[in-house]
Amino acid sequence: MAYENLIVEREDNIGIIALNRPPANPMNLAVLDELDAVLTEWEKDKTVKVIIITGAGDRAFSAGFDVKTVGTPEGDKASVRGPEVFRHIEKYPKPVIAAINGLALGGGCELAMSCHFRIMVNSERAVIGLTEITLGIMPGWGGTQRLPRLVGKTKALEMLLLGLRISPPEALSIGLITKMSQPGQVMNDAKELAKTLAKRAPIAMQTILDAVTRGLETTLDQGLKIELEGVTRLWKTKDAKEGIKAFIEKREPAFTGE
Repeated sequence: MAYENLIVEREDNIGIIALNRPPANPMNLAVLDELDAVLTEWEKDKTVKVIIITGAGDRAFSAGFDVKTVGTPEGDKASVRGPEVFRHIEKYPKPVIAAINGLALGGGCELAMSCHFRIMVNSERAVIGLTEITLGIMPGWGGTQRLPRLVGKTKALEMLLLGLRISPPEALSIGLITKMSQPGQVMNDAKELAKTLAKRAPIAMQTILDAVTRGLETTLDQGLKIELEGVTRLWKTKDAKEGIKAFIEKREPAFTGE
């Protein structure tokens, strides 16, 4: 499938998606629909183990929602589509890494937060935040819900109500990003993480991702039940037997996703 707003590539078992509307890579309905289409395709493809999402160029991951479409039928549809696509990413059965190669503001920050890992370049041009309040509006693609879960209520409110733009070092210190990369290295670091994750047992990764995501949305007691269900499921897999056997034999396991 040809994509007009994305650059879609494969490197072995790693899928790479770049938002391709430089220099700021704003997101409109077409971007969201194409992003969801790629995710849906790769969700069914067992040869794709990990996904990296980044932005084209070296200026921005994404500046967020394309404000040129505000008040239009397309913009109205995008305001609904955004939460759906980002929820798809958050609940994705394979690890998704955000390689933040520049600024990530508004919807760009919300996209990054929906990913399981966030690696951000450390440069003066790279900032991350939810700045909607400076326009008299508020985040609408999950920002008010995911940010407090990542950095805590007080810091989230400070960022949200003041519209702060956070530098990479501060983003790392508050737990908003996973890792900080040197200029020119963010994709290399993302790929290294992806390669490591790709060696893990696919069903175990899927089960852990599901348990963490659903567990955070319920009570501890219910979360423990979800965890136990996952443990019971995994004991029956060939990968579990292979992992234990490889450990006893002191070798690297060869997981097959079965």
